[in-house]
Amino acid sequence: MPPRYWALLLVGAAVVPGAVLFLVGRWGDAPAVQAWRTVCLAVTVQATPFLLLGTALSGAINAFVPERFFQRLLPRRAVFAVPVAGAAGVVLPGCECASVPVAGSLIGRGVPPSAAFAFLLSAPAINPVVLTATAIAFPGKPAMVLARLLASLVTAVVMGWLWLRFGRAKWLRPAVREHTGHREGGDRWDEFRRGFQHDFLHAGGFLVLGAMAAATFNVAVPRSVLDTFAGSTWLSVLFLAGLAVLLAVCSEADAFLAASLTAFPPVARLVFMVVGPMVDLKLIALQAGTFGRAFAVRFSAATVVVAVACSALIGGALL
Repeated sequence: MPPRYWALLLVGAAVVPGAVLFLVGRWGDAPAVQAWRTVCLAVTVQATPFLLLGTALSGAINAFVPERFFQRLLPRRAVFAVPVAGAAGVVLPGCECASVPVAGSLIGRGVPPSAAFAFLLSAPAINPVVLTATAIAFPGKPAMVLARLLASLVTAVVMGWLWLRFGRAKWLRPAVREHTGHREGGDRWDEFRRGFQHDFLHAGGFLVLGAMAAATFNVAVPRSVLDTFAGSTWLSVLFLAGLAVLLAVCSEADAFLAASLTAFPPVARLVFMVVGPMVDLKLIALQAGTFGRAFAVRFSAATVVVAVACSALIGGALL
């Protein structure tokens, strides 16, 4: 049976798309819209190569590096395993979306949760791809790269030690999930291809949305609003920390967005780059699905506080 109002639907299908295209074409010539397109395209084009490289390396590690490698790498005592696991993020790149299931798998294979959580936070924040992207996004400012490395690493280690001291097993309820790494008898190259495809499409979508949000932010937000937050260091720090949580931009691309926020002081932009890879809306959802809601709420809230404090202290000293 045809829909009840099929005649109206037919007329709408014929008229509405043409009217929308006409209005968009007329509106698209406005200077503000042209500026929006320029900012959005610039951010996307600059960040895409690093997103490609980051997801390719993440897929390669997922397919070719055995998980027992991490257990052999870590000291037996958890208090020493935490900083080692945090530092491992420097040489073992991965996007934040992949770090959550990897951490769950490491815990399931005997790695202390405190060390797994330190790696979960550090891997997407201080890996070579992210640091290289930061250096290119902030040319001639090596202090920004060093500040991001130190603030992110210190945050990851402190959070690992906090879990070791105050964490409760009842907060941690790992969900049963399908193993994301190499399966015995499986084709490693096929696993690499599927992992790379999934991570790139998933993270690429957030990159485009983040670029659109950054362009909208730069074009649509009145200057008076920016001056209200940018005029105060602490207000700008808190504002960009909250913005990082909401935008949920991939860590391989967030440096370019931070560089575009020129109205804000360097410390606030550092906070944006440290908080984003560790706490955002998609990560909170991933953590809740993997470890349980009780863990995600407590861990995410504590991570934001520690990340802002470490970024403010280290950024204030170096920037």
